[in-house]
Amino acid sequence: MNDAHRHLGRLPAYPFYGGPPVNPDVTARATIDELLADLDREGTERALILPNYGVPDPDVAFRFNDLVVEAAQRDERVRCGLWVSSRDADAARTAKALTLAAEPGVRALKLSFLLGGGSGDPGLEPIFAAARTHDLVVHVHTSPGAASDIDRVGDLVERYGTDVKIHLVHFGGGMSGHIKLAGGRFFDWIAAGKQVYTDLSWAIGFTPRWLAAEIDRRGIGHDRVLFASDEPWGDHAGEHAKLRAAAAGKELSGLVFTTNFEALYA
Repeated sequence: MNDAHRHLGRLPAYPFYGGPPVNPDVTARATIDELLADLDREGTERALILPNYGVPDPDVAFRFNDLVVEAAQRDERVRCGLWVSSRDADAARTAKALTLAAEPGVRALKLSFLLGGGSGDPGLEPIFAAARTHDLVVHVHTSPGAASDIDRVGDLVERYGTDVKIHLVHFGGGMSGHIKLAGGRFFDWIAAGKQVYTDLSWAIGFTPRWLAAEIDRRGIGHDRVLFASDEPWGDHAGEHAKLRAAAAGKELSGLVFTTNFEALYA
């Protein structure tokens, strides 16, 4: 079993939504040793590790870049993605992050508009140029509404997906995104030659079953779906059970849990 999306680093407590400071990511790991212990316990053979983020302070996520690179260089099971940002305010920090793009073990650039920015930012150009130069995957968060909505993140697939691999995290991130992607858009992109990939972490209950059925019916997409736990924001056991049940008895099972990760990230 391989995991195409989990995080490393412990975030400071933050007063979300006007409440008291809290740490909702209760299984966040601060050290590489803790991460490796989790992989051992789960039986995870390979994992893509990304800087943890979630508090509205980009400095926190950028500071974890060195930690994830160290993890990837310490243990052959680990590959990593670098936190980058398209915001003008983050241009210098992103440029510094991109100097690590050629480091051993780096396989992705992590982009999320939850901390600001959007699909029209000029700051995307150096990120996608680095991905193209170093053959890295751009790993993009999706969730309903605002800058992370699939209608806006999908613009990146249209503009860059011909020559850059793009991993759409959370398969659209909610009901509307799931229906738009499984209902046609995901398959249209594949048929058009776009290098688009996805995972089903956070996916609503019906979605893995429907996507698996659509892949079988259409005969494409088997090589574009990966298992991801999104720990500590997701639940490894729950995500594994959900996708295992949807893929049971199908060719898709071995691909999503092992083969597709090997092809994209290993």
